[in-house]
Amino acid sequence: MAVIGASLDLGAGRRGVDMGPSAIRYAGLAAKIESLGHRCLDWGNVEGAVAEATSVGDERLRFLPAIKEACERVAECVARAVESDYFPLVLGGDHSVAIGTLGGLARVYGLGGALWIDAHADLNRPETTPTGNVHGMPLAAALGLAGPEFESEAWRLPAVTPDRVALVATRSVDPGEARLLRELDVRVFTMSDVDKLGVEQVVHEALSHIAGPGFVHVSLDMDALDPEVAGGVGTPVRGGLSYREAHLTLELVAESGLAGSLDVVEVNPILDRENETATLAVELVASALGARIL
Repeated sequence: MAVIGASLDLGAGRRGVDMGPSAIRYAGLAAKIESLGHRCLDWGNVEGAVAEATSVGDERLRFLPAIKEACERVAECVARAVESDYFPLVLGGDHSVAIGTLGGLARVYGLGGALWIDAHADLNRPETTPTGNVHGMPLAAALGLAGPEFESEAWRLPAVTPDRVALVATRSVDPGEARLLRELDVRVFTMSDVDKLGVEQVVHEALSHIAGPGFVHVSLDMDALDPEVAGGVGTPVRGGLSYREAHLTLELVAESGLAGSLDVVEVNPILDRENETATLAVELVASALGARIL
């Protein structure tokens, strides 16, 4: 396994997620991975620019050139990892780093699928974004729907197709995202669906939707969990996954054997308490890698 940190917070509205990779490592990530029988190679961090020394640029796409530059280096690391037969584990940083993760995967494999575990849809585009924050756009970008500003020689777009994207734990969707979702063949499992159907059925249906050729990626935004469980995130939304629902989600991912890559994003230690959210992130990575109670 290759651990790739992405200390980037330019895509978020609140500062601090650039320290997420360090917080997750400090919570015992390498030891946990190795306890499960996996070799853990830590490739260090792709460093993001500092907001105070960087031009905002287009207010609809705040800091996009600097974000793209960091994501291009993430894509390079991810492509190198999979070409060397390593499982890439990308640590965010804000969710814009997933543009690089998915771009690197598509560069090697072609089109693939993604399980997006997140309170938000991340499908805003320059013309619909209410904030201009790029961490609300990575899935739209990966689908090739966010405009030419996201194109790069470092990746191919689209990286994923709507018929192989599933959202789980969704509960905060902007109007422009809702309109787009009505047009796309993306499977969306809101928290209401989780309540009605249960996590097991939701995850099985989501995995069935994203299975196929190329790659299958899992993108875990820690704000998918309820803030009472994971408070150290920049955009908390009440009513999220419980501790056990989150673990079962990742356990089912491991049982499926489908996922070839994982990113864990939006851990903000400034907003956390005693590194609890980063510690939980490590536990969830372990579940995704096959850890079980017995």
